[in-house]
Amino acid sequence: MLPEGSDESSSSIAGSLILAHPQLKDPNFMRSVILMTAHEEEGSQGIVMNKASGMVLGDIDAAFADFGLEQVPLYIGGPVSADQVLLAAWKSAHNFAEFQLFFGLDPASAKVKLEEDPLLHIRAFRGYAGWGEGQLESELAGNAWIVSEMDGAALLELEGDSLWRHVIMKADLEFGLMSLAPDCPEEN
Repeated sequence: MLPEGSDESSSSIAGSLILAHPQLKDPNFMRSVILMTAHEEEGSQGIVMNKASGMVLGDIDAAFADFGLEQVPLYIGGPVSADQVLLAAWKSAHNFAEFQLFFGLDPASAKVKLEEDPLLHIRAFRGYAGWGEGQLESELAGNAWIVSEMDGAALLELEGDSLWRHVIMKADLEFGLMSLAPDCPEEN
């Protein structure tokens, strides 16, 4: 669902969050909060922000210790190129009104950024979410996703389903209330 007054053919949502509709059951995207990194006519890309793997970079490669990154949490960024590790760093400023993102860092650059600004939050992501030409627009038109403004405070303070519920509640109250329903109402 695009913001009111948007023209889905020309309006980029890069830099926004998209939230899985409460009824989206695809296991790759159920209850996902995706930071859109690219949204162009040729296709779109983003990173799932709220699917922790329970691992840190040091668990997958001891070489990350050479850069002081061995304790950086590893998230499942999406189903595309799941063997690829992407590094991102961000921070919010001015009471969360500004959000600064550094995406696609190599380990040496991430180390330098952290030394320059210890307030940066860094995460690693395995894979990313991707859509071909027109695919995301079709899914948006079918209400599979809810578009939301960036919420830097929530990205810093919340995890997992709590992040999804918080942002979806702010973006669309009706969908937010739907997000509170149990997964299997018949088992409730």
